[in-house]
Amino acid sequence: MGGGGGVNNEQQNDELCRSGSEMKDKLMEKYSGYITSLKHDFCKKNYNKGKLPKEATQILLNWWTTHYNWPYPTDGEKVSLAESTGLDPKQINNWFINQRKRHWKLPSQNMQFPLMETIYGRHFSQ
Repeated sequence: MGGGGGVNNEQQNDELCRSGSEMKDKLMEKYSGYITSLKHDFCKKNYNKGKLPKEATQILLNWWTTHYNWPYPTDGEKVSLAESTGLDPKQINNWFINQRKRHWKLPSQNMQFPLMETIYGRHFSQ
């Protein structure tokens, strides 16, 4: 009773696998160029992830160069930089954190106290 039905099911499964494989082949033939293009676009987007636009970077570098001795923009300057670059404030903050860490040399010990006095007034040195 159960033996004949098993063979029939195997044949149906074989046909489904064959037709599924044929369908996959047809779809790949028809859409492989599109899939390749999507893969390329996806990889390109991930590669550029994290890179800021060149124009924005140039604006930030200009500010950096002008304020190299104390490269800590005020909140108002950060807002202005965000508006002029099209970046959000978090990106501005992160750029300056990274830039200082990678490229800024702290003022020498001899310069720190006069600098702190200039910033915080005479209360600092007393």
